[in-house]
Amino acid sequence: MIVLDAAAPLEARLQVLFEKLNEELVRHRPSIVAIEEIFHARNARSALVLGHARGVALLAAMLARAEVRSFAATVVKQAVTGSGRAEKSQVARMVEALLGIRVASRADATDALAIALCGALRGGRAAGAASGSAKVASQRTPAAENLARLLAQARTTGSNKSSAALRGLAKRRQR
Repeated sequence: MIVLDAAAPLEARLQVLFEKLNEELVRHRPSIVAIEEIFHARNARSALVLGHARGVALLAAMLARAEVRSFAATVVKQAVTGSGRAEKSQVARMVEALLGIRVASRADATDALAIALCGALRGGRAAGAASGSAKVASQRTPAAENLARLLAQARTTGSNKSSAALRGLAKRRQR
C-alpha cells in the first residue's frame, strides 16, 4: 500500500506516488491497469488534487507499457456487487468476500481492490463495451475466469459469510 505524507507539498507527494507506482508496475508487470474514471467531487480542491494523482497514475502505467482501462464508479460497483448504486460498505464487504481477505478499515484500499476486480472481471472489454457476447466471454482474464467459477460455486454450495455474499452476487448477476 502506498501511503503519502499529507503534510508534504503536493509536488513531493506526486513524486513519491509516481516512484512507488513505478516500482510496483516494474515488479508486477501488468498488461492492463484499471483506474477509476474522473468523477465530480463536491470539493473542487479535492477533485483537482485527485486529478493530479490520476494523471501520475496514467503516466506511470503508460511508461510501463500497460493498457489502461478506465471505469466509472457505477461500473465498478456493478461488477463487484451487482448494483451500480451500492454503498461503499457493501463494496468493501464484497471485495473481502471475493478475495477471501480482511482489509483494514481504509476505504481507499477497498476502492482500489474493487477497481482491480472490475478490471479483471471486464477482461479484454473496453469500459463501455456491451456484455454477454461469446466473443467477450472468450476474452476473460484468468482472474475473471476464477471469479466466475467462484460465483458458480456460490450459487449451489456453502453457508459461510463469504459463500452467502457470493450467492447474493451470483443471484444479482443472473438478473
